[in-house]
Amino acid sequence: MLEKLEAINEKYLEIEKEMNDPAVMQDMKHYVKISKDYKDLQPIIEAYKTYKNVLENIDNAKYVLNNEKDEDFKELAKQELSELTEKREKMEEEIRLLLIPSDPQDGKNAILEIRAGTGGDEAGIFAGNLYRIYIKFFEKKGWKTELVDYTEGTAGGYKEVVLNVSGEGVYGQLKYESGVHRVQRVPQTETQGRVHTSAASVVVLPEAEEFDVDLKMSDIRKDTFCSSGPGGQSVNTTYSAIRLTHIPTGIVVSCQDQKSQIKNFDKALTVLRTRLFELEYNKYLNDIASKRKTMVSTGDRSAKIRTYNYPQSRVTDHRINWTMYNLPVFMDGEIQEVLDALQLAENAERLKEAVS
Repeated sequence: MLEKLEAINEKYLEIEKEMNDPAVMQDMKHYVKISKDYKDLQPIIEAYKTYKNVLENIDNAKYVLNNEKDEDFKELAKQELSELTEKREKMEEEIRLLLIPSDPQDGKNAILEIRAGTGGDEAGIFAGNLYRIYIKFFEKKGWKTELVDYTEGTAGGYKEVVLNVSGEGVYGQLKYESGVHRVQRVPQTETQGRVHTSAASVVVLPEAEEFDVDLKMSDIRKDTFCSSGPGGQSVNTTYSAIRLTHIPTGIVVSCQDQKSQIKNFDKALTVLRTRLFELEYNKYLNDIASKRKTMVSTGDRSAKIRTYNYPQSRVTDHRINWTMYNLPVFMDGEIQEVLDALQLAENAERLKEAVS
């Protein structure tokens, strides 16, 4: 393990040297790539330095045990050796996990899409509930959000809502929310008190950067239209909303959040770039799914991942059989516990794959 870590440290130092070369900075695409590689290696390098220090201290403790004549000193060295050996074993487990290649998109911002599914008006209301959960969670994390596009439901909530989420390691955590979320409760419109089942789908995509997709403006058709919904005098009077159509693939993206046509265009372009990137990225996810069990929903958007049962005040994640009997707290944005449990399960599968 130490040899592997030393080789990684050499690579890290080489990248550091390359980043300081003015000639390298001329090629921005290459510079962005090596900057990301440098940042990704930092946790491993920090662990390597700590691990190396632990090994040196173990050698020192062994030397004292073998050469020291004072019994008190030898007893202290024996205790220290026991503690250090335990620490070394724990560190080796952590380092093994760090050495497994992670999803290269984990550090990126994300595009979050929520769509009402089966269940009519109740599905739209539930989509609105999910939107509120995520907004509350993002506030707790200190992540920034930008609304891109939305269609309100006829009885409240949303038929569809799309937003950008930016912050530290957003996609790496939020990706576990992709899939179908199912709710079981008595709808507001139900007069007989019967429990109905409705659903909404969530899609989380890593936000594509400019260098990820070769997007030609000649392949895009731009249409403008009047915004709908609240927003003052400029709504329904100016053509500020944007619709972009990618001609080769037929992908259509709209943005009507901003009063400025230019800002709406920039947001729509980001989402279009991400949708194109999704086509390639799903191949990567499907490749992982063919090799091992994964907690991240692949291109199959019909995968039922979670049930929210109101009569029982229960939320269950079906991928890891995780259950919480405090639904109001969960609905208030307290979803970190299930995300951590999913991350743990994903890491266990990755470790199993690396060992086999």
